[in-house]
Amino acid sequence: MDIFSGDNLINLIKTGGLLGLFFITFAESGLFFGFFLPGDSLLFTAGFLASQDVFNLPLLLLILFLGAVLGDNVGYSFGKKIGPKIFNKEDSRFFKKENLLKAQAFYEKHGPKTIVLARYTPIIRTFAPIIAGVSSMKYSTFLTYNIIGGGLWTLSMTLAGYFLGSVIPDVDKYMLPIIAIIIIVSLIPAASEYLRSKAKK
Repeated sequence: MDIFSGDNLINLIKTGGLLGLFFITFAESGLFFGFFLPGDSLLFTAGFLASQDVFNLPLLLLILFLGAVLGDNVGYSFGKKIGPKIFNKEDSRFFKKENLLKAQAFYEKHGPKTIVLARYTPIIRTFAPIIAGVSSMKYSTFLTYNIIGGGLWTLSMTLAGYFLGSVIPDVDKYMLPIIAIIIIVSLIPAASEYLRSKAKK
């Protein structure tokens, strides 16, 4: 049974409270081990619970926003710290400096868009700030779009859950399929990019 689905996710959020929500959002936004955590579905379900008076909505939005932005900052700092070591590493079977240089060039050209859009893609949102740090993206640029992306992500997903919880009677009965749809939709950009890259090869 998936502990991050349906009633289990609701119980997890209720048990962890605002502190638990902050930690999960923080970890998934910038810590290596956080890639498996339920970002989109977590925010949506938290918003739904706010519509049921489990959480105060403004305070919930603030906590989630801080967790998302601070988590990305930690990820960026980590990438920045290990970046020089990676650039000095010799090429091997599993590491090509050329690929890292390409990533750096990509972030210089598309960095701001990447930081914002990565928020809506599981796994990628965890590693995007780390790669931004490794690629030496200018911190002021990263911070600006980190705040924009974190704000858009937490507001859109949380308010979507709050809105549906407010207007649809007994919406909790439909939480499992709604969460499944959110997960599938959030994976579409990454899947599309993967198929596009395979087609080019």
